[in-house]
Amino acid sequence: MEEIDYSDDSIRSLDWKEHIRLRPGMYIGKLGDGSAYDDGIYVLLKEIMDNCIDEFVMGAGKTIEITVTDKKVSIRDYGRGIPLGKVIDCVSKINTGGKYDSKAFQKSVGLNGVGTKAVNALSSNFIVQSYRNDRTKKAEFEQGKLVNDLPETETTQRNGTLVTFLPDDTIFRHYHYIPEFVESMIWNYVFLNSGLTINFNGKKFFSERGLYDLLARNTDEETIRYPIIHLKGDDIEIAMTHGQQYGEEYYSFVNGQHTTQGGTHQAAFREAVVKTIREFYKKEFDASDVRASIVSAISIRVQEPVFESQTKTKLGSQNIAPDGPSVRTFINDFVKKALDDYLHKHSADADALLKRILQSERERKDIAGIKKLANERAKKASLHNKKLRDCKIHFEDTHERKQDTTLFITEGDSASGSITKSRDVQTQAVFSLKGKPLNCFGLTKKVVYENEEFNLLQHALNIEDGLDNLRYNNIVIATDADVDGMHIRLLLMTFFLQFFPDLVKAGHVSILQTPLFRVRNKKETIYCYSDEERQRAIQKLGNKPEITRFKGLGEISPEEFELFIGKDIRLDPVILSKEQSIKNLLEYYMGKNTPDRQQHIIGNLRVEVDFIGEEENTTATEDELLIV
Repeated sequence: MEEIDYSDDSIRSLDWKEHIRLRPGMYIGKLGDGSAYDDGIYVLLKEIMDNCIDEFVMGAGKTIEITVTDKKVSIRDYGRGIPLGKVIDCVSKINTGGKYDSKAFQKSVGLNGVGTKAVNALSSNFIVQSYRNDRTKKAEFEQGKLVNDLPETETTQRNGTLVTFLPDDTIFRHYHYIPEFVESMIWNYVFLNSGLTINFNGKKFFSERGLYDLLARNTDEETIRYPIIHLKGDDIEIAMTHGQQYGEEYYSFVNGQHTTQGGTHQAAFREAVVKTIREFYKKEFDASDVRASIVSAISIRVQEPVFESQTKTKLGSQNIAPDGPSVRTFINDFVKKALDDYLHKHSADADALLKRILQSERERKDIAGIKKLANERAKKASLHNKKLRDCKIHFEDTHERKQDTTLFITEGDSASGSITKSRDVQTQAVFSLKGKPLNCFGLTKKVVYENEEFNLLQHALNIEDGLDNLRYNNIVIATDADVDGMHIRLLLMTFFLQFFPDLVKAGHVSILQTPLFRVRNKKETIYCYSDEERQRAIQKLGNKPEITRFKGLGEISPEEFELFIGKDIRLDPVILSKEQSIKNLLEYYMGKNTPDRQQHIIGNLRVEVDFIGEEENTTATEDELLIV
């Protein structure tokens, strides 16, 4: 074995921007192309927004303006403005900022002076301009390098800061912003900051009732069992209700930061709710019965919060303040008093809550027997599970690549074989369906245990008791782009929405895009995902290139498949509109064949005719094939 030289020359020192660009995952989590809500391009936007929110919390500026095109972001606040002499330092020098002064920013999210610098380093173009006391200062950067330092000038603009950035497409490949994800982020900001107005691409976002509005927007008024309970105290606010859906749903926040992976505050809240309800009704309910179908939100303010990563998605702090009570004690004391008082004063709501708990208890006991048998079968099958080709790293691990963990759900052996041979065995697993799964719309959760395929899928994901131990961050439905493939997608989405809606709401479910065409000549091969891309490829290659139309995933070789599920993977996220009732959505698409749906299909079905060489080709778009 050849000995590798290890000397003084082997040791490198990177400046701040080189380190961020070399290890972006340390600063913004996964990169992605914008098809997932937690992709890096949204973290960049959030890092700038957090600074604007901190200004609002300090009482400076009640309006924030955001403009997002497909690629570019512009954010303007009306706070105090960065001190003009420090504009360049604040966006380009690590460990430089105003938040080390705990008196100025006692309960801020960004405390380490890193966020804005990461945005700067990871943008091909970054412009910052501060307006302060009738003077303004502007600077422009490229990949973190200062390229234009403009002198101070006079201005008539209101105080505040304007940041414009263009994420670097050499790092964020084929990226685009999905407006629904940006809007969801903005809604959370206004829910947590009553009185704040955010204008996004001309649309106004505002909330008067905070977390009450958040739950009202994320629940179906027809299905909740009692009016939303809304409780506020010093540095804490909670809202909760119970619905008809399966599972538990939590929205947790720390200092205005959406902690999507929970943490000590969310765990303490779940524990406190169970303890308070047991004491109120004087009965030792099973914790799962108390929390079944709960929809809730909690927001707390913590001095000097400790998060488990720079992306701040999970709280690690044990105490509210360095010399204050523990997070667990603080939340438990508040919930015990405030929730208990509420239930005593609102007897009708207390009765409705009790009925929901007793219903959950009956449902749990009703399926206990079949659940035990099904779990025993699943345990035996897991030893030799032909449906699952597992990977080595899982989402609940502490491994740095856990964000990449993916389960592809495929139809048939041929497609499963191609993906299995070309996947990354470290982070990508494959679950193979034997055919079309059962349409489970309107069925109870008993079917998850009675149907072997659903039960094995549930165990593969490890979501029987909620998302805390979810094994894969990305659940990707990979089916053919034909009528049968579309039908299988609908059946799988029905399964997830019916029994595990929080999996979809948390942004874990996506559809795999695979190329429809391969266009090539002797020098170059281009894979095309739409007819428009095919036309462009033909124009580029010219002289009648060879064109292949992929009719199914099984026709794509493992060597080619590797190109489509690696760093250039294209995913369509399954996004559930906040205004759309899950019950009504499933009834429309998966219920009995209603006249409304028939008219929708007739009104949207069309035939497109084009020509590939001399051959006529009839195609249908994906939207036209959503036929049950």
